[in-house]
Amino acid sequence: MSEVLVLVDHVDGKVTKPTLELLTIARRLGEPSAVFFGSQIGAAKDSLAEYGAAKIYQLDDAAYGEYLVAPKAEALAQLVADKAPAAVLVPSTVEGKEIGGRLSIKIESGLITDAVDVQAGDGGVATTQSVFAGNFKVQANVTKGTPIVAVKPNSAAPEAAPAAGVVEAVTVALSDIAKSAKITSSKPRESTGRPELTEAAIVVSGGRGTSGDFSEVEAFADSLGAAVGASRAAVDSGWYPHSFQIGQTGKTVAPQLYVANGISGAIQHRAGMQTSKTIIAVNKDDEAPIFELVDFGVVGDLKVVLPQATAEIVKRKG
Repeated sequence: MSEVLVLVDHVDGKVTKPTLELLTIARRLGEPSAVFFGSQIGAAKDSLAEYGAAKIYQLDDAAYGEYLVAPKAEALAQLVADKAPAAVLVPSTVEGKEIGGRLSIKIESGLITDAVDVQAGDGGVATTQSVFAGNFKVQANVTKGTPIVAVKPNSAAPEAAPAAGVVEAVTVALSDIAKSAKITSSKPRESTGRPELTEAAIVVSGGRGTSGDFSEVEAFADSLGAAVGASRAAVDSGWYPHSFQIGQTGKTVAPQLYVANGISGAIQHRAGMQTSKTIIAVNKDDEAPIFELVDFGVVGDLKVVLPQATAEIVKRKG
C-alpha cells in the first residue's frame, strides 16, 4: 500500500483535530505516515497511532522553531524525495498552505488548496475545492508530480483506526537560505477555554446587533461547547478582538453548525462562513441578506432569543 505523508499540526505536542481529520482522509489514499516537527513526540505518539499513523517521522531540530516555515518545507521536500509518497496532506492553515506552496515548487508538483473533500480517483487523488470565497465548489486533481493537498478543517470526521505508530527519527541537512528569516520574539496565544475558531464544529458569532454586548452570544456558545466569532462591523467598533473576525478580511470557518446573531450578511462576511454545513441566523430585520443563505432563520431580537435558547439547551443537557 502506498504511503501518504500527513503534516502534523500540534500545540506543544498536543495534536490538533484537523490533523486527526487528515489521518482519516489519508487512509482513503493509502497508508498514513505522520510528519512531526519538534521534540514533544511523547505527547503526540499515542494520538497519531490511534488515528492510523503506521509511521511517525520525527524531525527534531531547533531550527524548525527558531525560523519561519522555510526549514520545514525544505525538510519535507527531502522526505518526499526519500519516501516517494502517493500524496502529501497538509492542514489548510496559514502555515500549512505556505509550507505546501514552498514544497510544490521544490519538488515540482501540483498543489491544491482549500480542499473540502479528498478521495482516491482514477488519476490518483480527486479533490473537491471551495473557491471564489466559497461561492463555488469544483472538482480538481493534480496532474504533475506528487499531489500536495491542503485540506480545510471539518472536511471529515476523525475516525480511530489503531496502527503501529513507529517513531523514526529523521535528520535533514538544512541550507543557509532556509535559515534566512528568524523568529525574534513570540508569545503564547491566550486561552479562552473555548475551541479554536477555525477548528470548531460549532461557531456562534455576533455582529452589529449585539450593540457591543457579546454576553448573550458567549453564553449561548458555551452552552453548545462552541467557538465565538464576530463580524467585521463588531470588530471595527472595538467590541471584539480582531483575531475572532470571520469574513473575507478575517478567518474562514466551515463548521458543522454556524449561528449568526445580529449579522446582516454582507458578502464579505458570507465569504468566511458560507461553506458551513448548517447555518442558522437570528436577526430583527426579516429582510436581512443573511436570510438568503440560511437553513433556519429566526426573526427576533438576539437579546431575547438567545437567553431562551441557552436556558433550554442547559435544561436539556441537565
